[in-house]
Amino acid sequence: MPETLPEIAPKAASAAPVIVVFGAFVALALAGSVLLWAHYGTTVFFETIRAGFAACFG
Repeated sequence: MPETLPEIAPKAASAAPVIVVFGAFVALALAGSVLLWAHYGTTVFFETIRAGFAACFG
């Protein structure tokens, strides 16, 4: 059995840029949703959800 363990690079450091990009994408999508909701109101969102359900389960 070897006396030393092999060096293993930490995976969290290499995943940091992916987490940052994903977080930025989620933040932009949320901000866009809030802006569209404020501009068009709830009707557009509820119609979109209804159309999605109709397409999936129609």
